[in-house]
Amino acid sequence: MVIFAKKNMVAYSVGNLKTHLSEILERVRLGEEIAITKGRNKEIVAYLVLPTSITKHKRPLGLLEGKAKVIFGEDFEISELSFLGL
Repeated sequence: MVIFAKKNMVAYSVGNLKTHLSEILERVRLGEEIAITKGRNKEIVAYLVLPTSITKHKRPLGLLEGKAKVIFGEDFEISELSFLGL
């Protein structure tokens, strides 16, 4: 069953997604946005979109300025690799 989620957006139930995954992914590859629904109410639980269509928002620096404080002890040591999580 295919229903419309938003204008120009097609929605598929989880069951239909499983059945038609290859062709749905091809539609996404061609630029179509797809909504995935679940349950009797057809609640939208996810969207399939091209990664290039997602806009990343820059995080503001200093968000906690004046609200938090970090204090390191005089004997605190960490290597650059550990600091970077490598």
